[in-house]
Amino acid sequence: MDLLQLVRGCAFDDFLFTPQHGVLVRRDPATVDLSARFSEHLTLKRPLVSANMDTVTRAAMAAVLAEEGGIGVIDRGFRGGDIEPQVREIAAVKRTQHGIISDPHMIEENRPLTDAIRLMERTRVGTLAVVDASRRLTGLLTERDVRFVPPAASVSGRMTPRDKLVVHTGPLSLADAERLMVAHKIKKLPLVNPDGTLLGLITAKDLVKHRQHPFATRDANGRLRVAAAVGATGDYLERAVEVIGAGADALVVDIAHAHSVVMDRALEQIRKRCGPVDVVAGNVATAEGAAFLLDRGVNAVKVGIGPGGGCSTRLTTNFGIPQVEAIVQCRLAVGDRVPLIADGGVKRDGSIAEALLFGGDCVMLGSAFAGTEETPGEIVLKSVLMPDSQKIAQVPFKVFRGMASIGAIRDRLDLEDADTRELEALGAEGLEVSVPARGSARVVIHDMLKHLCSAISYGGARSLQELRQKFWAHPEAYLVRLTDASRVESFQR
Repeated sequence: MDLLQLVRGCAFDDFLFTPQHGVLVRRDPATVDLSARFSEHLTLKRPLVSANMDTVTRAAMAAVLAEEGGIGVIDRGFRGGDIEPQVREIAAVKRTQHGIISDPHMIEENRPLTDAIRLMERTRVGTLAVVDASRRLTGLLTERDVRFVPPAASVSGRMTPRDKLVVHTGPLSLADAERLMVAHKIKKLPLVNPDGTLLGLITAKDLVKHRQHPFATRDANGRLRVAAAVGATGDYLERAVEVIGAGADALVVDIAHAHSVVMDRALEQIRKRCGPVDVVAGNVATAEGAAFLLDRGVNAVKVGIGPGGGCSTRLTTNFGIPQVEAIVQCRLAVGDRVPLIADGGVKRDGSIAEALLFGGDCVMLGSAFAGTEETPGEIVLKSVLMPDSQKIAQVPFKVFRGMASIGAIRDRLDLEDADTRELEALGAEGLEVSVPARGSARVVIHDMLKHLCSAISYGGARSLQELRQKFWAHPEAYLVRLTDASRVESFQR
């Protein structure tokens, strides 16, 4: 079967899959293997990525995605030349969870208590490691220690001194740390080197989070993983260096048209400056575009020109490839050498299974998370006529916009003084809309994963990778090309 010829010009709503003999006993995401590669050296336990959009992914969203087994990409949609806000968001994710806190916040024992309080407020941490001038541990200071205490007090006078702490010398596994903390009935365990200098800190809170989120995407130190977006012009090199220094686990070099000399130059410079970090590049939508990025040493390719809910590229330029064809083209071009991230076009959970079967290793989602609690932005109330009661009600909304929209370009390039005509001259290719505010993204993710497990069951497989292998071995056994009538029957409710 010529799969590429069959999907030529097709999008997700052009197909159904034929149900197969089910072999999956339980459709439980906790028991079904949904692992997939995000980049060449980074594997996720859930194939979900939140899009690098300024109305979708900041620290809160990235932390939820990582806790649930996916990964978030912190956007670069801050004021032009202002890298520090993106760095702060990355650092916030990396400090959300730990195995061993290798860089706990410290304060010297001779400092006034007011300095410690300010540090706690600024960093939002409840425990400070107290050290001397040589960085040797002398005690711990907690929020409880500073409550109701006159500001004139000193850190040394309020801390719990080292001789009253349980302290471990040298590295320690999390399992051994848990046993030690249970035996001594403690919540915090400092680690020190043989010379007494601080090595790290393990907290009961972090150990509990590891139990609560067994599928979380974590680095070698037990911290949540997060990716960061950079562009291909302007401050992209400086930004790449800074976000990697802040702990970003992968770079996403993201421009609208990645099969270009602009991307070529950017990738060459990033490799020179940033070394072996995993680099995801996009977007492309053709075999030639994917091969172009592969030849330049990228570790993953992001696929999609114009299918996203916040994108108007196809409306304004008439260029693009329907997403199913784009994914198949790119998969055939790169094989299994690097992962593909299917970016855009997902308007229902069933399309996630399609994106993954047609060749995507992961699926990047933006509008699917729009309006959730973890998205940035203020909630505004709008008057809406309720169809049932015909009464006006105040409904909460959030803004969702494509990163090539007028508003996003204005913010990113710091052009708030420019008039609309000047901004339009920049060639905006994105939309800005209001979406109803809703609950946590966790609920959305859990529903997606349950539906993906159901798709695996209907497909006659026991895991996501097995279903992909069965599909590519015999696509003719799965694909049903829809007519207009069958499309209405399938998707209009």
